[in-house]
Amino acid sequence: MSSGPNPTAGALRHVLGHLLTPLLMCLGMGLAYLGAFHAPEPHDLRVDIVGSGPTTQVLAQTLQDKAAGGLDVRTVPDRATAATALTRQDSYGAYIPGDHPELLVASASSDTSAMAVEKVFTRVAAGQDAPLKVTDLAPTASGDPTGQGVFFLLVAVSIGAYASVAVIGAAGAALPMRVRALLAAGISLAVSLIGTLFAGPVFHLVDHGLAGVWALSWLYAAGILLIGIGLHTYLRRWTTLGVMVLFVMLNFTSSGGIYRPELQPGFFGSLHAFWNGAGLVEGIRGHVYFDGHGLGGNVLVLALWFLAGVLLVTLAGRTEARRTALTAARTATAPVHGQPERKKAAGAAHGYTTEEKEEEMEEAVAV
Repeated sequence: MSSGPNPTAGALRHVLGHLLTPLLMCLGMGLAYLGAFHAPEPHDLRVDIVGSGPTTQVLAQTLQDKAAGGLDVRTVPDRATAATALTRQDSYGAYIPGDHPELLVASASSDTSAMAVEKVFTRVAAGQDAPLKVTDLAPTASGDPTGQGVFFLLVAVSIGAYASVAVIGAAGAALPMRVRALLAAGISLAVSLIGTLFAGPVFHLVDHGLAGVWALSWLYAAGILLIGIGLHTYLRRWTTLGVMVLFVMLNFTSSGGIYRPELQPGFFGSLHAFWNGAGLVEGIRGHVYFDGHGLGGNVLVLALWFLAGVLLVTLAGRTEARRTALTAARTATAPVHGQPERKKAAGAAHGYTTEEKEEEMEEAVAV
């Protein structure tokens, strides 16, 4: 006598099938975060030696040789030139030798880079039996002593944006794409306003320029939401994993919020040039601390990601329209007695079943 299906075995297969997503997340997060942050070392980190003449040249060449590629040591004629390079984020430290040596830094550019430079020149000054005076030409706001507050602002805005993707994509799958795009615009506005409140009145991460911080945050969040909603049409329940790869694993690690690319492996340093998280972090830094230097390039990066989202949403809308037309044609030709099949076909008009929607919502909440 044959027995029916084993519910325990079926449930076990179901669980094992869905464990693939968290395992891939664990693998991806480990590779990304440990690969980017586990052993920060300078490479081609530019520092300047202030002065002229043989002594200055010898000191610069000695440092260059000892660093073995870690530093890019240059000489500049005077303090003013060194200060300009720092405030333009062309260099990350300027050493003024003498009986009372001084190191110029701009910690708002990157506190970890400033610390790495200070470590180098503290040893240089100690070799001359002189205490080192450190002057910070661009200190961070009082509420952000480590200079990493902008990075955690990035984290908050990112989570608000990418977590909303699954909700709009799954719960709102039956809505027209234009409605989902409008929802994305509204949510990105709300997320950016929350982030701006955190940055200003709540935690005082920045002490001026809040309007610019909001505008950059909105453009950043809108790009994530539009890209995520567009991808959802094609990835469906894998969308959560997809947006985590794009906007967490590769994004946070290449943003420069903890370590600038000069302290990271080359892969993450190369992403820093065009990834959207770097556009937000460096855009806010340039806007708030460096009189807008480099702001245009970072706005361009964020705008291109936003436009990529617009393009993806447009393509996804057309794809869904084709799917709906095909489903309608199949339903129209189905026999009258096949009502369950008709309902099933109608429910899959967007290529997405109710069970898949519920599973994705659960995964999104868990993340």
